Amino acid sequence: MNYFLAKTDPETYSVDQLEREHQTVWDGVKNPQALRAIAAMRPKDRVFIYHSGGDSAIVGLAQVVSEPRPDPKSTKLIVVDLEFLRRLDPPTTLHEIKQSSRFDDWALVRQGRLSTMPVPESFVAWMRKRYPKVSI
Repeated sequence: MNYFLAKTDPETYSVDQLEREHQTVWDGVKNPQALRAIAAMRPKDRVFIYHSGGDSAIVGLAQVVSEPRPDPKSTKLIVVDLEFLRRLDPPTTLHEIKQSSRFDDWALVRQGRLSTMPVPESFVAWMRKRYPKVSI
């Protein structure tokens, strides 16, 4: 199983909406590097849901439930289906991630505008320690 992070502006699409709908098509990604991350996703991979802007933080966890496929709205883009798994409470803020100094080479810290990215195994291990009672 691989891990990814997907950013969303909560005013556009929030973890609340994903929880209500239970499943969504993750679309609207146009950056080539982010599209490569989506193309690498496979069913059962996990995706940290990150609210950008304001209090930037990882707020939830989803699971990939489809193979990547061309976006029907634009065949140059790729989409995947995500299913809500759980909220992460309290959220893990970008400030906490940066303050740890363990992930300075990760795209989340280095490339603030990148919307979708792979997650390093060291970060997954760090998150498991932060949420010991949660299956991450």
